[in-house]
Amino acid sequence: MIARLTAENAAAVAGVISDNRTEHGIPHTVSCRAQGVSESWFYKWRDRPPTGREQRQKQLADEIEEIFTESGGTYGSPKIFVLPVRRGWHISVNTVSKPLTSARQGDVC
Repeated sequence: MIARLTAENAAAVAGVISDNRTEHGIPHTVSCRAQGVSESWFYKWRDRPPTGREQRQKQLADEIEEIFTESGGTYGSPKIFVLPVRRGWHISVNTVSKPLTSARQGDVC
């Protein structure tokens, strides 16, 4: 089954294509073909600025990571959820879970 390309994973696909060129010398044409996208699609995604939604998600992820780090890695999503809500964020516990999972795994949120 072929996965659908969504806005969320499109940036990741564009990043993989760029990384293939930088790290392995694989031309964009080859990487685009392997990923199942056109070169014009890649250049559109590579050069576009982050959307407002992406910027807000990044801000929230940074805030969640900061709260998690300050807690010594002990707070879970229900407890972390309360702090951003008190600061004015309109989110759910599930919204906190994804960046929190990344923070727990040591990834960049």
